[in-house]
Amino acid sequence: MSADGNWKITIQSPMGAQEVEASITTSGDTFTGTTSGRMGEQTIEGKVAGDTLTWSSAISQPMPMTLEFSATVAGDAMTGNVKLGAFGNAPLTGVRV
Repeated sequence: MSADGNWKITIQSPMGAQEVEASITTSGDTFTGTTSGRMGEQTIEGKVAGDTLTWSSAISQPMPMTLEFSATVAGDAMTGNVKLGAFGNAPLTGVRV
């Protein structure tokens, strides 16, 4: 599995669909990258386990919380889940661009 490249990720949050563009570079069992969307740009780093990526991201809007991501890559598609702090979970999908 290679998650390397650019992705368009859609998170189905309680506030509606949120789109994020991500750039990912894997190295063994870790990865680094950047995300950009309505909330600005952020550097990310996380873990790679087989075809699954996991990472967390701190946001300040609409309120401060840490989002915890888990996404499985299959070819040019990504599916997964985001834990929204005390607000439950939101599904995510992504396509390689």
